[in-house]
Amino acid sequence: MSHASDAAATPDRPRKKRNPVWAAIREVLIIVVVALVISLVVKTFFFRAFYIPSGSMEQTLQVNDRIFANLMAPGPFELSRGDVVVFRDEEGWLPPIPSPETNAVSDFFTFVGLLPDPSSQHLIKRIIGMPGDTVECCSADGRLSVNGVEITEPYVYPGDNPSDSEFTKTVPEGKIWVMGDHRGASADSRFHEDLQEGFVDLSAVEGRAAVISWPLDRLGGISGEDEVFAGVPVPANQ
Repeated sequence: MSHASDAAATPDRPRKKRNPVWAAIREVLIIVVVALVISLVVKTFFFRAFYIPSGSMEQTLQVNDRIFANLMAPGPFELSRGDVVVFRDEEGWLPPIPSPETNAVSDFFTFVGLLPDPSSQHLIKRIIGMPGDTVECCSADGRLSVNGVEITEPYVYPGDNPSDSEFTKTVPEGKIWVMGDHRGASADSRFHEDLQEGFVDLSAVEGRAAVISWPLDRLGGISGEDEVFAGVPVPANQ
């Protein structure tokens, strides 16, 4: 039996040293690419940034707040009374806006979903009536009622009435009735009866406002105030 000679073994070649600078750059590039892919997926399917330009939702939301909206509601997650929702201005509630000035940096962060798109027209309001609900104002106590039950609204701007105008509205299928929390400064469903009676299409809803992300001292969740509507019965026609 023959054995290979140790002397005949080919000596190992010295390994080529890796450039530590290039290795670090490569690692950073991989992290950046992965982060961008994740951001695009999140923007497309899960969350999107929006900017609050007016005081119509004070004091829940302040002027210049940045928020993230959950794009899965409506969708896998259902909407309900009290939810604060972002919806496209398909009925022309807002006046046209001029083309905003942007730069490459802001365009990039808008593209990946970390900044709101300044060129799009969206509104943000609170759902008061879901399909089939009858919303009425005002009762003898000056409160809103939904399906015959008066509600107490702690989110309404201090000093505002639930509504300074009277109305009775039954929400059609596929629509919602929305109002701003700052009732005296919100041109909401009450002010657009000439446009499909003030109702908003559920299909126009982009998502449910979930988190205030900026400024940091206001970082936190956005409540749907479930307890306000806990005693409201289902519509009589359902």
